[in-house]
Amino acid sequence: MLPDSAATEAFGASLAPFVRAGDVITLSGPLGAGKTSVARGLLAALGLAGEAPSPSFAIVQPYDPPEMRLPVLHVDLYRVEDADELEELGLDDVGDALLLVEWPDRAGAGRWPEALVLALALRPDGGRDLTAGVPAAWMDRWPPT
Repeated sequence: MLPDSAATEAFGASLAPFVRAGDVITLSGPLGAGKTSVARGLLAALGLAGEAPSPSFAIVQPYDPPEMRLPVLHVDLYRVEDADELEELGLDDVGDALLLVEWPDRAGAGRWPEALVLALALRPDGGRDLTAGVPAAWMDRWPPT
């Protein structure tokens, strides 16, 4: 349970020491559940100096060294209406970048089978419930401490 947005960002930051080049992290949940807050916390902990904008309109927001510890592609698929549109984004070959994907369901089932799958749900008290699907590649890194 994440009691507020500050805790949600802090959880994102706690992932930073454990991410590796080529990792995929997906963030699911309804509008306002905290997907972008998790992303912002992680991006800040990886070195981003300012606040990360939501990539809702750009769809893909890249971040690169030297500002960041590793290249990151922050992706928001909310406005994608058909999984075929993803071909134009080039997300299947991101090399050594960390791929951070909000609204992954828009990409179709099974798009990133080795992703760390994080799902957020709003609680009536304003907090968030977080569930994680942890792939084999993350077993020695989960849970973050």
